[in-house]
Amino acid sequence: MKVEGNIEKYYHYAFPMQTILVTCNDETGKTNIITLAWHTPISRKPPLYGISIAPKRYSHALIEKSKEFVINFIPYSLVEAAQFCGTHSGLSTDKLCKTGLTLVPSKKLSTPLIKEGYAHLECKLAKSVPFGDHTLFVGEVIVVTADEDAFKNELLRTDQIHPLYYIGENAYTTLDRAKRKTF
Repeated sequence: MKVEGNIEKYYHYAFPMQTILVTCNDETGKTNIITLAWHTPISRKPPLYGISIAPKRYSHALIEKSKEFVINFIPYSLVEAAQFCGTHSGLSTDKLCKTGLTLVPSKKLSTPLIKEGYAHLECKLAKSVPFGDHTLFVGEVIVVTADEDAFKNELLRTDQIHPLYYIGENAYTTLDRAKRKTF
């Protein structure tokens, strides 16, 4: 039997979604971090990646001004840092100081990477489009970097890397390594 769902939280039906940390800089070069679950690859040629951010979020204005951002894919071990970065504003909080995350220079952008992430997409803003109460920022991926042992044959090594997934209402999980099938 089917029951009617909650249309106000329709997006919960898409969860779990991989949690990412996005870094972006202000005009002085100070880095902010935002936690996102609303993100997606958009195109292979050219390589485009989209992130969805509400205009009221501090990072929204930073990305609009700097025209760049870095996607940092993170392991489950960073769940507390992700929760903190997603529930505090960089306008009034130094998220790096509070979380202990480490910034390292990116290859081609002024925005740094988060060292503790296992993979990174350096993105130049290609387009921003407002949709409802969020803006879709589309970044052209100009550099991809990853930990040396994180991928084998271009596939994530889930025997070693346990990506963080958001399941809604401030709850997180990771993949069940016992259930894996390759075709």
